[in-house]
Amino acid sequence: MTKNNTVSILGPATDETLSVVAYKAILLKRRIILTLATEGDCTIADLSRILNVSNPTITKLVGELIRDGYVRDLGKIETSGGRRPCAFGLVSESGYFLGVTVLDETLAFGVIDLNKNVVTIQKDIPFTFNTNTQFVDHLVERIREFIDSLGAGVKTKILGMGITVKGRVDVAAGMIYNAMNIDGYPLAQIVRDRTGIETIVENDTRAMTYAEYLNGENAGVQNALFINAGRGIGVGIIVRGKLYYGKSGFSGEFGHIPFFDNEKICQCGKKGCLETEASGAALEAIFTERLHEGASSILSERFAAGQAVSMYDIIEATQSDDVLSIDLITGVGEKLGRGISVLINLFNPELVVIGGPLSEVGDYLMLPIRTALNKYSLRLVTRDTTLRLSTLGDTAGILGAALLTRNRMLGIL
Repeated sequence: MTKNNTVSILGPATDETLSVVAYKAILLKRRIILTLATEGDCTIADLSRILNVSNPTITKLVGELIRDGYVRDLGKIETSGGRRPCAFGLVSESGYFLGVTVLDETLAFGVIDLNKNVVTIQKDIPFTFNTNTQFVDHLVERIREFIDSLGAGVKTKILGMGITVKGRVDVAAGMIYNAMNIDGYPLAQIVRDRTGIETIVENDTRAMTYAEYLNGENAGVQNALFINAGRGIGVGIIVRGKLYYGKSGFSGEFGHIPFFDNEKICQCGKKGCLETEASGAALEAIFTERLHEGASSILSERFAAGQAVSMYDIIEATQSDDVLSIDLITGVGEKLGRGISVLINLFNPELVVIGGPLSEVGDYLMLPIRTALNKYSLRLVTRDTTLRLSTLGDTAGILGAALLTRNRMLGIL
């Protein structure tokens, strides 16, 4: 599914038949592509200065990259005097990166090009998440169907794929961990073997964090937190402009801080976790309990008919001004805000972004979070912290998966 010369330039350059000179040329071409990806359009002189390589060598390699379709000549640019040099930039359509987000009951796909432009996004594709053989069969089948739906000019140039899943992920090994597979499941390798596409696996919250962080609104921000507020609670951490993974790659388990002195058992098997009272799963449990006690809601008839009430039903009811839903969302927001205040006191970030499904209710969640931050966090620590809602919404995970794949293959990460 990739061009023959793509593997040598953007993939692993490990062909034992390559001479030393050819191998070095490939690495230098990769550095040229990386420079154009990070710095934008450049002249030969710019590339020579940045890469500390002679003008003739850069000229030769840029010419080869133009011939291979990765770089284009943008024409001469204006200067203060002397001969006008030519500028060069990446050919956006020379390569594409696929992002796949695996949710509890749906899949979402997205494609970006070499210049990070969004080509297409598809959401709400029915799917059931687990980690057995059948799960992988269905996942690969859906991936193939999506790729086949793309135009020939796109599907033959997919350079890499990123898959995001909830829970613990060992990015380096491509392993996912959950209650069913505590010893890990080599998802990246299996999908790579079955599709022929270079594949990475990433935690959903970290992918969302990366996409939000690269958003143009965050220029100059070096330290940030992204709160993924869904059925569980996760946090993505940016330190000095880099995603923070921790020693084993399992950082961000915010929802499993033993925050409450209660007897509620968390999905992790322990008691008192933040998720037991400040998550979508907790919201569902509390909502059901209140309806059992006789509380009234626009969802009462649904509940009386024996239908389960989901987090998404409560979000929709909140947006329809359902009093019970608003009251319970406010309580979740206050408790979540207490937890976020601990993170702010620890990390002193410039930016905190609230995302995930619960963020869809907007101020019904944000106002109690702000109130809790004012009450529980240290003023000197939080006075320079900006708190805002996600701007990418439910596309953050898809775009983050594709962006992480692109940037790892280009050597930016």
